Amino acid sequence: MPAADVRPGARPKKHPFGASAETLRKVFGTGDEFSFTLLLPSSGTGPVAAPELVRATAGRPKKLKLAPWTVNALALTPAEAMRVLGEEPPETPSGSWRWMASVARFARSLADRGQVLPGLVDGHARWIPQLIGADADHTRALHQAMPSAVRAENAVLPGDLVPVVLTALTDATVRDRLAESPPGKTPAERWLRALTTPDGRVDGDLGDLGETLRAWHRSAAPPAGPLRTCFRLALPDEDDDDWRVEFFLQATADPSLTASAAEVWRGTGAAKLLARHAQHPEEVLLAGLGRASRVYPELDAALRVSAPAELKTDPQGAYRFLRQSANALTLAGFGVQLPSALQRAPELGLKLKASSSAKGQSAVVSGGMGLDEILNYQWKLAVGENELTEDEIAELARAKAPLVRLRGKWVELDNARLRRALTFLERAGEGEMTARDLLQADSALAEQGVDVPVTDVAADGWLGDVLAGTIEDRLAPVSTPDSFTATLRPYQQRGLAWLSFLSRLGLGGCLADDMGLGKTVQLLALIAAEGTGPNLLVCPMSVVGNWQREAARFTPDLRVYVHHGSGRVSGDDLAAKVAESDLVITTYGVVSRQNEELAALGWHRVVLDEAQNIKNSASKQARAVRALPAAHRVALTGTPVENRLAELWSVMEFANPGLLGPASTFRSKFAVPIERDKNPTVTAALRRRTQPFILRRVKTDKQIISDLPDKIEMTEVCQLTAEQGSLYQAVVSDMMQRIENSEGMERRGLVLSTLSRLKQVCNHPAHLLKDGSRIPGRSGKVARLEEILDEALSEGDKVLCFTQFAEFGEMLRAHLTARFEQPVLFLHGGVTKSQRDAMVERFQSDAGPPIFVLSLKAGGVGLNLTAASHVVHVDRWWNPAVEDQATDRAFRIGQRRNVQVRKFVCAGTVEDRIDAMIRQKKALAEMVVGTGEDWLTELSTDALREMFELTPDAVGEAA
Repeated sequence: MPAADVRPGARPKKHPFGASAETLRKVFGTGDEFSFTLLLPSSGTGPVAAPELVRATAGRPKKLKLAPWTVNALALTPAEAMRVLGEEPPETPSGSWRWMASVARFARSLADRGQVLPGLVDGHARWIPQLIGADADHTRALHQAMPSAVRAENAVLPGDLVPVVLTALTDATVRDRLAESPPGKTPAERWLRALTTPDGRVDGDLGDLGETLRAWHRSAAPPAGPLRTCFRLALPDEDDDDWRVEFFLQATADPSLTASAAEVWRGTGAAKLLARHAQHPEEVLLAGLGRASRVYPELDAALRVSAPAELKTDPQGAYRFLRQSANALTLAGFGVQLPSALQRAPELGLKLKASSSAKGQSAVVSGGMGLDEILNYQWKLAVGENELTEDEIAELARAKAPLVRLRGKWVELDNARLRRALTFLERAGEGEMTARDLLQADSALAEQGVDVPVTDVAADGWLGDVLAGTIEDRLAPVSTPDSFTATLRPYQQRGLAWLSFLSRLGLGGCLADDMGLGKTVQLLALIAAEGTGPNLLVCPMSVVGNWQREAARFTPDLRVYVHHGSGRVSGDDLAAKVAESDLVITTYGVVSRQNEELAALGWHRVVLDEAQNIKNSASKQARAVRALPAAHRVALTGTPVENRLAELWSVMEFANPGLLGPASTFRSKFAVPIERDKNPTVTAALRRRTQPFILRRVKTDKQIISDLPDKIEMTEVCQLTAEQGSLYQAVVSDMMQRIENSEGMERRGLVLSTLSRLKQVCNHPAHLLKDGSRIPGRSGKVARLEEILDEALSEGDKVLCFTQFAEFGEMLRAHLTARFEQPVLFLHGGVTKSQRDAMVERFQSDAGPPIFVLSLKAGGVGLNLTAASHVVHVDRWWNPAVEDQATDRAFRIGQRRNVQVRKFVCAGTVEDRIDAMIRQKKALAEMVVGTGEDWLTELSTDALREMFELTPDAVGEAA
């Protein structure tokens, strides 16, 4: 809340939106009615509505004040409050409700862990929480997170509310779990009984009981001095099974400074350094050991000597220290050190080994069964990378403690999980399965209720090579006919061999090479080498011509038919055309419209170019291409995952149907654990299942291609002109009020419209106003673009300028043509195929125009523009995968110079904030936000306001 005036002495008014006492009683069903006064943020028209509960009906007032308002309320006892806060929250819980529920959960946690001591507060017996270590940190965090609505009342509960509220709720929780004690006569007996009664009141003269209890509490807490007692769990010696809990003295400010108990008793070694912090370190150590015995009772056995230095224990005792006492000591403020070897203990897992059966071998030789090949399998139990022998398994089964010595190392095992794994091995330890089942083994285990992870899958033959990731290096070279005119690079030769290998086995694959690494030529080489057909290639309309030209260039003997456009044939004519063709090129749109007719033809292979076009598995075109039957399927894409793992499922479901299971199962077992929880075990399982069928090479890997220059990316931060700043603020003020008063689809549409208008302002005032006014001197972006073009053209370089707005592209074309007195090319969605090809040819020629303006959608894919060594994204689409595709028009094979990529962002605007968000969240396949800008529509109104509003440094100084 901005700074607000407090009006002392103002007469309280009844809150206009406050619930009546009857409504409160219907909601909560308990409590005594009363009313009280709150100091709330207010404007001239009344109190400001809570943003969590009520959508504001007008813009946020600029001038606020704190004014007193009277509200109806119910007084709840702590026990009633705990019951209410433990129930299902309201449909739209307020910030104060969520905060109180957090305090209640913390109170229950303290009671569950026994972090309470009985005490006396204002004549009442109370269970007082002991806030030590991490609990003290959590209490401070609760204080900092306290919402303003909780702070608004300053009469009934003055001062720091957190300890007051937390003590009341903790006391109610403990009291609810205790049976009432019999009455007593002495003050101590009356106090003990009051700890179990509802109100906790202690009648009669209490004498010095209160001070005695406070002294007891002080003695239970660790001192806040410069030294503290520390406990270290030490591993047994090689020929011994005895564990040791060693005692140390540790500097509180510098935990790395420690002295063993033996050094402390002798006053030698590091104890001399600690003596600088305390005059009698041995007294600090002894006192700490005494206090620690209250939370670690087993320590008493070591304190029966005059100079205790360690506690010897067995594996069971060591495990109790590791899993129980260590945490209790840490919470009590003591130092605890655990062996790093145990902290990194290897996990119990299952290894699956498989080999081709005689039946499976013959099938492969006779033509290949691929994922349906029959394999012999055997499950093995492993700890980490160590596969266990039968004797070791028997020894583990006999072990009574979770800590066991295995091959000279101590490991921690879950005995219950071990028993489940052994039961599974007895029931299904070996047998036969298909290669598909082998890849889905982890899911099969989960369906059987076996919660032991699959740590390794190994096989012989072709599947063993692909699982090991070595298949690309072991594949035999594939010869191409003399008519094939291209010279394949080494990595392209390996890609051809990989595709051919999968084709022989009847397995689908995804060639996921970076843009510009030559996926087209590798696929054409495969078709030329196999000499079988017909092959159906499905691609976006924008690259049909590119495929046609590349086929004519590299495979001139290939019979190519383009099934596209208004003149395309159907029926018997289509069947005849297909029968006499080696390669049929069509588009996603045509496949959607003629799906049944195309599916009825006998395809040897179906290839999807730019396969990210089926990333939405439920779309009509995704369903249509999956319905095309073929002996071999290939997906070509440089971005198999743009936004979500569901897109990977869609691509792999086309290539190898059923490999990843149903979409709903894939989401629950893979997508959610990986995207939300970053689960490494699930990530490894998905990689193991998909790795054999995805070949991914990147241009920046010098082992793949050493002669491709570097791509240098930078963000160009531009400032708005004063005119742009004024327009920007006007758009925000107008649109935010409309957004706040809208819901559902209307709200989403307004958010996207606002974003579009703000980006237009950042481009140029004339872009927003559409008034045909002059261009020069009115836009920070245009001024910076002119500077970059001046420098590039003076060096003889060529530049690509991308914009998502066709109308702004035309404005730039006209302005830059006049500014630099030479032709500027402009490619947009209205350009015909022949005009497009002519533009590309002109730009690629040495004498062609040096500036090429492109609409991002029309020019983002399917073009080879290596004549450019500069790429400028004048405005942003906010999808890095889409922007990278556009950049790769220049950064691809054939490029001989470094490519400089500049992405324009206006400082202090929505562009600046979204750019920062994407850079921070760029994690899942280099992209986690939704496609385009739809994800912005789900932000709250306050978040949108914060994102849209203009910062003071956004507008540059006038020239």
